[in-house]
Amino acid sequence: MKVIQTEHLVKQYVLGKHVVNALDGVNLEVEHGEFVGIMGPSGSGKSTLLHLLGGLDGPTSGNILLDGQNLSHLTDLQITYIRRRNVGFVFQFFNLLPTLSAEENILLPLIIDGKNRKEYEGRLSEILKRVGLEDRRHHRPDQLSGGE
Repeated sequence: MKVIQTEHLVKQYVLGKHVVNALDGVNLEVEHGEFVGIMGPSGSGKSTLLHLLGGLDGPTSGNILLDGQNLSHLTDLQITYIRRRNVGFVFQFFNLLPTLSAEENILLPLIIDGKNRKEYEGRLSEILKRVGLEDRRHHRPDQLSGGE
């Protein structure tokens, strides 16, 4: 089953009188359970592609299908719901809320989604232990190292 599919994906940016083709006719298929690496030199469109696949931006033309749903046929609210429920990003630099603890930053998407925090306490402890942060769960981002 295809979880991601793009068809003739194009993304252009207008800079003054110039049109920059960030993506030009990208076709991609990713099957369920498949791991994919996106590589290329700086400026080749890697981040643009990821932003489009995650519904953070829209294409100039072409189609993006996530689990068979064409994002161009959905409202911003529907795309936000899909992104909240089905899409995860690992950013090059951390994007944590500075006033929240590590634990609260991890739980934030679940809280926004209306989930009960108590249901996820065990899973949260497991995740924190797996990444070596069980003793740092109450620390704010400015109290953590870059690697943490």
